[in-house]
Amino acid sequence: MSDILDRMQNVFRDVLDEDGLVLRPEMTAADVETWDSLSHINLIDAIEREFKVRFTIAEVASLMSVGDLEALVEKKRAPKT
Repeated sequence: MSDILDRMQNVFRDVLDEDGLVLRPEMTAADVETWDSLSHINLIDAIEREFKVRFTIAEVASLMSVGDLEALVEKKRAPKT
């Protein structure tokens, strides 16, 4: 598990109150009973705070899986060249 995914897992566990949740890149909201539209907003907010990044509405709307979110965080954290 990557460092980003590991840290994301801790955020998901906290926000969704699912201590045993194990994230997989292909996982979607449909795979987690407590991941609804409100918790999705809370997840995005918590991920932004955890990684000190900001997402646009278009970026959030384009996310289809945990792997997509992981890739977006990695892109946002990459050094600007």
